[in-house]
This record gives sequence, C-alpha cells and structure tokens, in this order.
Amino acid sequence: MAADNLIDGRAIAEQIHAETSQRVAALKQRSITPWLKFIRVGEDPASKVYVGMKERTSARLGIHSDTAVLPESTSEAQLLELIRKANADPAVHGILVQAPLPAHIREQVVFATVSPDKDVDGFHPVNVGKLMLGADDGFRPCTPAGVHELLIRSGVSTAGAEVVILGRGNIVGKPMAAILCQKDKHADATVTICHSRSRQTAAHCRRADIIIAAMGVAEFLKADMVKPGAVVIDVGVNRISDPTAKTGSRLVGDVDFAAVQPIAGRITPNPGGVGPMTIALLLQNTVKAAERATG
Repeated sequence: MAADNLIDGRAIAEQIHAETSQRVAALKQRSITPWLKFIRVGEDPASKVYVGMKERTSARLGIHSDTAVLPESTSEAQLLELIRKANADPAVHGILVQAPLPAHIREQVVFATVSPDKDVDGFHPVNVGKLMLGADDGFRPCTPAGVHELLIRSGVSTAGAEVVILGRGNIVGKPMAAILCQKDKHADATVTICHSRSRQTAAHCRRADIIIAAMGVAEFLKADMVKPGAVVIDVGVNRISDPTAKTGSRLVGDVDFAAVQPIAGRITPNPGGVGPMTIALLLQNTVKAAERATG
C-alpha cells in the first residue's frame, strides 16, 4: 500500500506536543503547573480508554491531571456540584467531562456549567459563540480544531476550496464548518454540510476539494464519491463485526480507506489520523487556560 499520500496525525500531534511542552516548562519556571481535571461518570469501556490515554499524555508533557470517577447512578445535581467545585478551585485550569453521559444527565446542562475559562473541550455556549464570531480568545472544540491543524500543517490550502463535511453534530460537523468558513488565510472555504436528510450527498462529495467525514457510519465514503486528488479526512470511529479479529470485531472509520486511498490526493489513516490530534489540541487548550489564569 502506497503511503506517500498519507497525512500522519501522530507525527503532527508530536509537533504540537513539543510546542506545548515548551509552554509547560515556561509556566513551571514561574512555579505554575497546568492542571487538567477529568470527570467520568460510569464505566463505559471506550470512555475509560480515552481518559487513560489523555492522562498518560498529560503526564508526558508535564501537565498534572486527576480523574474523578462517579458511579452510573450519580444524579445530575451531584455532577453539577462537583463541576462547580472544580470551577472554584484556582489550582484547576481545565475541566473535561467525558462523554457519553448516562441518559438521565443532560449533556448540554453539564457543558454549560463548566466555567468557559476552564472549558478546554470548547463546548460551553460562550466558547461556541466566540467560535461562530471568529473570535480568537475562546477555546475551540478539540477534534475540529485538530482537523484544522492537520490541514494547515500538511500544507492543504482551504482558501476558496469546496469543502464537504459529512455530519452535522455539535462536536465535529457544526464547529468544523464554523472554523473553515471564517475570513482567515487558513479558512475562506466554501462549506457544504451533508447529513442523513441530505439529497445528492454523493454528488456533493464528487465536486469537493476536501471531504471531512464525521457521520458515524462505517465506511460510508466510497471510491465513487471522491474526485481524483481530493483531500479526505476521516473522523469516524465505528466498530464492525469481523470474525477474523481476536475480539470478533474491529474499528473502522467513516471512509472506505482501501478503496479511497488510491484516488485521494491526501488522506488520513484511521487510526493514526485525527485521534492523536484531538488529544494534542486538548492539552494545548489546557496550557492556554493556565497561561490566561495566571497572567
């Protein structure tokens, strides 16, 4: 398999980690250690893995982190009280409440309770509003911000480009569109969002210079939906049945990678593409929060 058109998310994430580590060192010279607090409710296996990865990478960069693990039965009021305590603690610079949450807890209420100054996930309504306005003093959601960095650091020009985003979710699709349509040298794109109710999704994709797949549908983007030379970014994480795998299943993205790679000009692998960037931007946001909180 040719790899010359791959966008290596792990390598680019390491570039960002090196920059973040330097900023951590500068803070520590002032006796300040960035502190990221994770809150996890329940024992969702994927959430445990994700938080563990974030904790290990935090430690590697010199960022202090700790995780509050709450039982599945935790009430919304109890969770909100814990968040408010973390908001009031000056030693805590960033707060991340790991999704998904139990069905009886409203995610939007939780995200709105985290202080916007400590909202390193970028989900607070204040930070969402700043993103829409093109302000640079908020926190951008980590996955779309990571995709943006992938494009910039891979030399992919977005100015005037036709971009199709597959998916309209609040975590990736909508903020991704907001980032790329801003008046900025690293944006200025013409953005189309396709979703489950869209007509002619394949036709939209075929005219795109850049496709960002974030629908949550396994291998949705097929070869006949991609024009030769297009840039393809795969954000999806889906588990499908695979009798040949030890666990009986395997993880795939939203892109039929084997079929699309020979056609694409540039493409992210999955894993090894967007995932490492999400963590890199989270920790970058955490250091940014610490720098702001301490002047």
